[in-house]
Parts: sequence; structure tokens; C-alpha cells
Amino acid sequence: MATQAAFAVRFPQLARPSRGQGQPAPAPARVAVRGVGRAAAAAARGVRCRAGGLIEPDGGRLVELVAPEEGGRRAALRREAAALPHRVRLGRVDTEWLHVLSEGWASPLRGFMRETEFLQALHFNAVRGADGSLVNMSVPIVLALDDAQRRAIQASAATSVALVDAHDRPVAVLRDIEIYKHNKEERIARTWGTTARGLPYVEEAITNAGDWLIGGDLEVIEPIKYNDGLDQYRLSPAQLREEFARRNADAVFAFQLRNPVHNGHALLMTDTRRRLLEMGYKNPVLLLHPLGGFTKADDVPLSVRMKQHEKVLEEGVLNPESTVVAIFPSPMHYAGPTEVQWHAKARINAGANFYIVGRDPAGMGHPTEKRDLYDADHGKKVLSMAPGLERLNILPFKVAAYDTKHNKMNFFDPSRKEDFLFISGTKMRSLAKNRESPPDGFMCPGGWKVLVEYYDSLAPPEGSSKLREAVAA
Repeated sequence: MATQAAFAVRFPQLARPSRGQGQPAPAPARVAVRGVGRAAAAAARGVRCRAGGLIEPDGGRLVELVAPEEGGRRAALRREAAALPHRVRLGRVDTEWLHVLSEGWASPLRGFMRETEFLQALHFNAVRGADGSLVNMSVPIVLALDDAQRRAIQASAATSVALVDAHDRPVAVLRDIEIYKHNKEERIARTWGTTARGLPYVEEAITNAGDWLIGGDLEVIEPIKYNDGLDQYRLSPAQLREEFARRNADAVFAFQLRNPVHNGHALLMTDTRRRLLEMGYKNPVLLLHPLGGFTKADDVPLSVRMKQHEKVLEEGVLNPESTVVAIFPSPMHYAGPTEVQWHAKARINAGANFYIVGRDPAGMGHPTEKRDLYDADHGKKVLSMAPGLERLNILPFKVAAYDTKHNKMNFFDPSRKEDFLFISGTKMRSLAKNRESPPDGFMCPGGWKVLVEYYDSLAPPEGSSKLREAVAA
């Protein structure tokens, strides 16, 4: 719910970079925001990530769990998976978490959580590494089993299982496994702060899941692809780090959203860059990083959002030379202050040391009552205190709203509050559905056209009064 939000990002140590410290001059501008070669990802396996002076990933090393192509390792792993007697079929959300783990977004995790990691995430929003240090991990990343699967695996004393897709094709091997109880009520209550019916992620991924969880060390056969025309945007943390280093970025600030970008968002992002330049950074780069995993059905689908984001760049609302657009593959919990910690932590692993957070980040309306599920300010407050996020920098921003006096999105001025119009995400979607134009200066024309065309595509067939159901992104 970052549409009219007071935005903030934190800085525990404001180390102002000196212009005389020999920092590299900005590289020639690059407009490419799509795919980067995977060679760097393979090269970065297990190597400390200091390229371009970027922030280190959690644990000091970027964990990558995709088998290398070199030496026939993938073929050998595929044969191993095919020969294993036990197979666990992955659902859609499971596959998205496999993707997240495989690329190191959850570093230093090396697989689906065992019980000790699960309990730490659930009760402390952090896990303790082998060296005793804490890293933030606020949402459990787990894989469920049903009773029959649990009995069969334990009866055979198996130590490894194959993970397979919907077509029964092996995609990974999970080794040194541990099976433990999936206490769903405790998990839901701890993660969302409520067990009210109607929580989207719960209904999608937990309610009908098995009563057991299986954790272990993961090795993935090959990079996860969706073949939906958007894979070029799914840059791994290693690929993003390569791109930031290639642009000679001396600061990376990340902005996540699950809505189309309007000019208020753009104002916040461009003003962030201005402030970083004023602090002495020479080439701060924006990571525009929309969420690409499971979202609730009434959210704008990923393909539409990405097309809209392209128009924002094409029309110069954001500068392509200082912006990298990529997809964050995580599913969405809508778990407010708990989940926003995960969103921030994952961006550290991708090289971001500044994180923009808005009003009620990762929140939503209460599923059964007419109110917000979370306090609108708790997300940014929690980020300022969260264990394991001490290295993340936060900048305060004022509220962005539509300035009717100047016909553009502007920072809210309480001395002339009657001049400002707040357009929520719900209101924006309503305007687009009804083919009503927003105020001039609210969103770039090309981006608004994408949104209107999407809602037109949902219009009922002639003679029908029922709106076609939106498909979850």
C-alpha cells in the first residue's frame, strides 16, 4: 500500500563518502535494463561479493544452489534425481521459493528450512549463523509433506528426495533431510498476527498443505525459467551485482512495489537519487524491483505491471541510465511489518544498501473487517529496529499526493492541505476499470493506457453482466 505513503529508508551510519577517496567515475550510461549473462553468476559462486564496493550479502557470501554446467554436474544431478525412490511435487508457490533459494535471495540459507531455522524465523525473525551472527529471516521458507509422503520417506530411512515439477520432471535434490511437524495455526498467527479467514497466502499455500515440513540442503538442476516472456527481467542477485558494478554504482537504492508506477512513486525515487548525490555519492543507481511471485487475484498481474514499467522508462518518467528494472521472484504474503523485513533483507543480498519503504508496506485490508490489517507506520518503524538489518540505510520522505494547484504529484504541504488529492491504489484501479482519466500528471500517458487496456480485457462478453475474474500474477 505504497500509493500515498510517507516513505522512509534507514541509515544507522551516515558515512558520507569523500569526493577525494578515489572512487571511480561513473561509467558511460547504459540503457539496457534486461538480461545479463549468467557467466558472472557462475563465477560468483561461493566468492565474496565486493565487486564495485557493493554491500556484502548476508553471511559474507552469496549462496547459489544451481548446479554448474561445467564438468557434467547438471547431467549427473539429473540422473541422481531420477534414481531417487521418493519424489516431492512442487506447487506454484513451492517453485517460487525454490527459485528464491537457488539464486541466493535468502543467503545464507542453503535449502528449505530445517526445524531449528523454522523456529528461529517464526519466533525471532532471524536465524543465527555458524559463526554466531544473526541474519534477518522474518518469513519461513518451508516445503510441506502429507502424511503418506512422510511415512514412506521415514520407513525407507531415505536421506535424500527428488523435487519434481507439475509434470513429474526432476528440478532439484534435497539432501540430509529432516521432517518435522507443520503447526499451521502457530505459523499463521506468528507470521500474520491473526488467524482470521481470508488471508490470501494462507489460502493459497498453507491451508491445504501437508501437516509435515521437510528441510535439507538443496541442489537445483538448472536455473528456474517460466517461459512467459519475462525471464529476461528475472535477474539473480549475482547478475544484479554484476550490472551495478558495470555501471560503477557507489550506492544502490531499491524500490519494491506490486502496483503500476505513478508519478508519485517516480517523485520519491528521483528525489532519493538527488539526496544521495547531495550526500556525496557519485553514481547512485535505482533498482526498480516489482514483486513477481504469487499475488492476490485483484492485484494487477505481473505481465501488465512490467509493460507499464517499460512505458515509464520509455517516456522518461524515470531515467533509464540510472535505473535497473528487474523482477523479484518471491511470493507475496501480505504480512505487513513481518514481511517487509524479508523484502529488505533480500535486497541486501542483491547489493542494495538503501531501501525505500512506504506506508503500510506489504500490508492489506483486514480480510473480515473494514480496516487495515496493520498499523500504517509499523513497517518503517520495525525496519529501524529489526535484527540483522543494521546495515540497511533508511531516508525519511514526506507524503506524496496529487497537487491540484500545480497539476502534478508533489510532496504534501500541510499548510495548503486543501490543494492535495490522495489517490489510493484502489481508486487508481477503479478509474482504469471505468475508463476514467486520472488528473493530468498522475501517471505517464503510455503507462495509463496499458492499465486501461488490461481492465478492458477483463470486460464481460457482450450480453453478460459478469466481470471476468482476474488471474493472480
